[in-house]
Amino acid sequence: MASAIIGGLLAKGFATSQFHLVEVNAERRRELQSTLGVAAAAEAGAALTACEVVVFAVKPQHMRVAAQSLVAHLGKQLVISIAAGICLADLSRWLSGYQNLVRVMPNTPALIHAGITGMYALPSVNEAQRQCAATLLEAVGETVWVDNESLLDSVTAVSGSGPAYVFYFIEALQQAAQELGLTPEQGRRLALQTFLGASKLAAQSELSPATLRAQVTSKGGTTERALSVMDEARLQLQFVDAIKAAAVRSKELGAEFGKD
Repeated sequence: MASAIIGGLLAKGFATSQFHLVEVNAERRRELQSTLGVAAAAEAGAALTACEVVVFAVKPQHMRVAAQSLVAHLGKQLVISIAAGICLADLSRWLSGYQNLVRVMPNTPALIHAGITGMYALPSVNEAQRQCAATLLEAVGETVWVDNESLLDSVTAVSGSGPAYVFYFIEALQQAAQELGLTPEQGRRLALQTFLGASKLAAQSELSPATLRAQVTSKGGTTERALSVMDEARLQLQFVDAIKAAAVRSKELGAEFGKD
């Protein structure tokens, strides 16, 4: 995710000299230096003291150690956390009470600069810092601010995990296409373009998804027959329940990773 954000900012005109990476894995560090052309180090150092923004793009289980390695280099920087499930109260504690913190939840389409990121800032973060955080994340897609950190668990369940749900249904469309006699390539093209086209139509239309669905559903037609099978299986309700389960798991992980 860090490379996606840097790549997006570079595409917007930022200079490579404005970035400093910390990557403990030597092979990954060399790869990032080669592909992005930015300075990189194996550990946090004095270079971070001069930075205006620090972004934690590490796995949740590594966050505590990463945070503690940074404490000595913090002054007035804005600190942004991408670590899933790590609450800002825990991050602040690991950073000896530091409060200039923003927590974000992007999703994987950020890798092609088509993502969406949920964002939450502590009250101590000023408007200029909020705008700075938004600028960084808008380099890889759209942003949505929430006014309660607990809502990031909902964001995680809906859009953070959301691409996997889309891929799941694309798989199902492809499988159905093949079982109906189409080739794997034909099924793939039909499924992908159907999702792309329908998503673009929904995004550009002033009509609700429910209305758009109704417009495609002729009485006694093929779409109605398919949707009736889905309704009989309670597919929509099960899908909503599944997303709620993901939100519960996000809360559980936050409690687990936040333990000292």
